[in-house]
Amino acid sequence: MQLNNKVVAITGGARGIGRSIAEAFAARGARIALIDLGAEALATAAGELAATGVEVAVFTANVAREDEVAAALDGIVARFGQLDVLVNNAGIVKDGLLVKVKDGKVIERMGLAQWQAVLDVNLTGVFLCGREAATRMIELGNGGVIVNISSVSRHGNAGQTNYSAAKAGVAALSVVWAKELARFGIRCATIAPGYTQTDILLGMTPETLAKVTAPVPLKRLGLPTEIAHAAVFIAENDFFTGRCIDIDGGLRI
Repeated sequence: MQLNNKVVAITGGARGIGRSIAEAFAARGARIALIDLGAEALATAAGELAATGVEVAVFTANVAREDEVAAALDGIVARFGQLDVLVNNAGIVKDGLLVKVKDGKVIERMGLAQWQAVLDVNLTGVFLCGREAATRMIELGNGGVIVNISSVSRHGNAGQTNYSAAKAGVAALSVVWAKELARFGIRCATIAPGYTQTDILLGMTPETLAKVTAPVPLKRLGLPTEIAHAAVFIAENDFFTGRCIDIDGGLRI
């Protein structure tokens, strides 16, 4: 896909990895639709992108809400007249052990709300956005690309029952959608980042950061721009679909 003048929608696009993805597509001449919860962060990101000459629009939506997702995607098509790429990047973490034990007794368990909140955003949100994007891509008749952001944690990371389950599901969705949507000219693929330099990780103490990077063969955090580079590759390579690109510095959980 030639990205010049294409319309790229990015969930969680106001900051972090999503913001870097938006900048990478914009650098190739794409028009950008940012979807996020925070109106203030969206306005800041849009203003900074627009200042570089990028055509950008913002849409406030909770990706776990079916009506808000549909409204955002309708808004994108109404604003730009097309939808070519969706990057499902929005996600949250609510880490915790399945059961916490002290002196042989279970003193704490992962709550249902803690489980459900992560599944709602990280898996159901991807489902809703992917379904609504595919619907509009098919009806517009121009094909498209859906890029889902999974994680190295999809292999199973201690303390992340909810997150690992959601991210494994995201990777599986991409395989299914690649098979189902190919006949409509829609490709779908996954990126699985390892530990990446975002606000959450940069807020850790040096000691904690050292523990995080110790098992990474390259001994550093990934950069959001490195994840963004993979997203652009997927969109531009017309023979890439149904696969996952691991950007994790060689980390194996």
